[in-house]
Amino acid sequence: MANSPQAKKRARQSEKRRTHNASLRSLVRTNIKKVLAAIDSGDAEQAKTAYASAVPVIDRMADKGIIHKNKAARHKSRLNAQVKALSA
Repeated sequence: MANSPQAKKRARQSEKRRTHNASLRSLVRTNIKKVLAAIDSGDAEQAKTAYASAVPVIDRMADKGIIHKNKAARHKSRLNAQVKALSA
């Protein structure tokens, strides 16, 4: 348990950041699931639209350090491959 004033403040800040980052990570996962749901439905146009809206969110979270840049690139690559395979 934090005893000094600065340790108490750091604990408060850490908890605040943790909850904020968790909500941003959840936003990324939600967008990825929307693309996957569109792919599963078989609608190529809807999948393209969902992918186009998910990419900026994924990139933004990678820039902020919420997810690793390689993880963001991996998700984008796999989703794009699935969307292209659906339309082909």
